Amino acid sequence: MPGMTPNTVIIREAKGEKTFRYTGVILRRKPWLVVVDAPVTRSDLSFMGIILRHGDRFVETYFTDCWYNILDVHDLEGDQVKGWHCDVGCPAVFEADDRLSYVDLALNQWVASDRSQTVLEQDEFDPLELDDETRRQAEAGLRELEMLFADDKKPGLDERTGFCLSDENNARRPGLNTE
Repeated sequence: MPGMTPNTVIIREAKGEKTFRYTGVILRRKPWLVVVDAPVTRSDLSFMGIILRHGDRFVETYFTDCWYNILDVHDLEGDQVKGWHCDVGCPAVFEADDRLSYVDLALNQWVASDRSQTVLEQDEFDPLELDDETRRQAEAGLRELEMLFADDKKPGLDERTGFCLSDENNARRPGLNTE
């Protein structure tokens, strides 16, 4: 049941080995996505012009048909969105009702609250030994993220969460209205 069900998120490196595991609470789930609310459990950290504080929240959207996931970074006090951390990776996989995993391809994008965008870790992505299709999909995922955040007419991601820009993906999703 959304809002009460704990969910374990497993992050794997490009070779498939588990690198990180944590839990959050499922806020929304559809066949093509899950939205998880997870607290920041690390010590305070300066990151891309913000302070990521212990107790801040990530509202994380994982897609089973997009080559990225989107983490809304919410402030501990007042719940203001500080920005969005986007991971480029293979589509998420539901391993069980309460567990999902994704393969992190090292390429990230930070979107500040003013919608300025910064690509991160390109230097880690470039040397990865990926097949041509995986590399092409990852690069297309980054371009899709850039387009998604270029339109500042829609505040936040709530209006967008649940669909990718790709018409091919949206056509497969039953009952989805993208207008």
